[in-house]
Amino acid sequence: LPYSTAIYPSTAAFATRLQLYDQALAPAGLTVTQYSLIATARRHAQVAPPAVGELAQALVTDRTTLTRNLKPLIDAGYLELRPGVDGRSKAVVVTAHGEAAYRAARPLWKLAQAAMEARAGARRIADIHTLVDGVLPLLGPIDDRLDE
Repeated sequence: LPYSTAIYPSTAAFATRLQLYDQALAPAGLTVTQYSLIATARRHAQVAPPAVGELAQALVTDRTTLTRNLKPLIDAGYLELRPGVDGRSKAVVVTAHGEAAYRAARPLWKLAQAAMEARAGARRIADIHTLVDGVLPLLGPIDDRLDE
């Protein structure tokens, strides 16, 4: 059975989508994961720089994976970790270098988005987003145990 697991269709579609975006963003020196991380940190920083946990939640990932993905961006000078509002947490701050990388990548991301919509259709892409947005809350936090 080609779709014997619940995750196979979405994994295959996601891998194809990642490749398209990674190829498009390559001239800016970012992967789609890195671009998404910077974009989400920027969006959440409109009030205050997001804490690592808040950013992980917004990206629907766990803190360990986020920390691993933050490291190359921090090393490249795109992001910084600073003390958070409560003194115990760390806030993720987009640097001027990170802002420049985001601005260079944004038009490339838009081209990839247009290519994706041209291939699959804007309505199908919107339907996928609606489906995923509806399913994610039902699955619960990523760190839930399987036996619950």
